[in-house]
Amino acid sequence: MGCYLSTSKKVQNPGYEEPNVLASETPFTVSEVEALYELYKKLSNSIIEDGLIHRIFDLFDLKRNGVIDFGEFVRSLGIFHPNAALEDKTAFAFRLYDLRQTGYIEQEELKEMVLALLHESDLMLSDDMIEAIVDKTFSDADTKGDGRIDQDEWKAFVSKHPSLIKNMTLPYLKDITLAFPSFIVRTEVEDSEV
Repeated sequence: MGCYLSTSKKVQNPGYEEPNVLASETPFTVSEVEALYELYKKLSNSIIEDGLIHRIFDLFDLKRNGVIDFGEFVRSLGIFHPNAALEDKTAFAFRLYDLRQTGYIEQEELKEMVLALLHESDLMLSDDMIEAIVDKTFSDADTKGDGRIDQDEWKAFVSKHPSLIKNMTLPYLKDITLAFPSFIVRTEVEDSEV
């Protein structure tokens, strides 16, 4: 499925990385990375036309420089790919719940996440019911009984309750070029079947 990239040698956005390099480091194919680049360009130039995403998505900002470049965008989305490793999804979810970035999930952080999930689902529960859910979940996960959930406890808890990371998989990332057909570009590099 060899095609040609119709662009001439123009200057790429800051943080641009070659699609074949990103494809080798993520579950995406070269074509999918190129489609993601088209999406990235639209997002990154929507406020300031400098090729960077300025809205802080803390977990996507891998370089911790306040912006998200294309490589960070692709690598972070790769975690949500159906072919991404379960341990990567589990680790990302841990960082998501570790709101204060202490290296542990504390009971108040768990409660904040439960409240956010309930708000997203429009599910109305009493304060007592929410407290009971948080208390039960926390006591089940905090097997060491030290008042916090470390990464090993989190991994064990997720292995018993895989639905906790169900939304860490976005099926349409399986073939991004089909999900976003308007972003299909012509490429010089053939995707290799891995």
